[in-house]
Amino acid sequence: MNPLLEIEDLRVRYGNIEALHGVSFTVEEGEIVTLIGANGAGKSTTLMSIARLPPPEAPKVISGDIRHKGVSLLNMPPDKVVSDLHTALVPEGRHIFGNLSVEENLKLATYARKGDSVPDIQRDYDQVYSLFPRLAERRKQQSESLSGGEQQMLAVGRALMSKCSIIMLDEPSMGLAPALMYDMFRTLKQLNEEGMTILLVEQNANLALKFAHRGYVLDTGEIVAQGTSAELLEDPEVKKAYLGA
Repeated sequence: MNPLLEIEDLRVRYGNIEALHGVSFTVEEGEIVTLIGANGAGKSTTLMSIARLPPPEAPKVISGDIRHKGVSLLNMPPDKVVSDLHTALVPEGRHIFGNLSVEENLKLATYARKGDSVPDIQRDYDQVYSLFPRLAERRKQQSESLSGGEQQMLAVGRALMSKCSIIMLDEPSMGLAPALMYDMFRTLKQLNEEGMTILLVEQNANLALKFAHRGYVLDTGEIVAQGTSAELLEDPEVKKAYLGA
């Protein structure tokens, strides 16, 4: 049986600079997998490559493969990754539409859905507002006026409104106060328990490994360690380099 997501010997480049040097890993359906590593290790580059974002925003794949249930994504445009493969990216920095309301941002994500009825879409609005009550309170508010934590909630909610079954998150805790950060991770854990597959990039390696089932350590574009979260939390080299131990 094929993994839900399989990255095989992936090499990518920005212009003449190679950013990933043969990265391979898998994500099984229903898992939470995290990529950890220092700034510049290639974590965000990996997510953008999977989402098939075009250059210059994302690098160019020069070799290797990215497969979803055994089918290559390499010739698939970004909109099809969302609409056909139900794979959504919550990018670093959120990238919400600040001049639109909360509700309008969420509505935009529903355009990727094909053939869903109004009640189906309404159920997902209800789910997002149940997960993030603050968004319900501010649904008519312009998004640029939200706090950083509320904007992150909106970015996750927008991904959920695309009807994704795998969500990729790039630094979801960045800029959040500790209480909001833990609230966000509790919500993501709840989504996973309800069947969502999660691929997470997170600078806070301790938090990421306590949250995930498995992890991979990226260093300058290469996987240098992998294992269950418990194994990586106890690995002396990982503890020394990334966990402040």
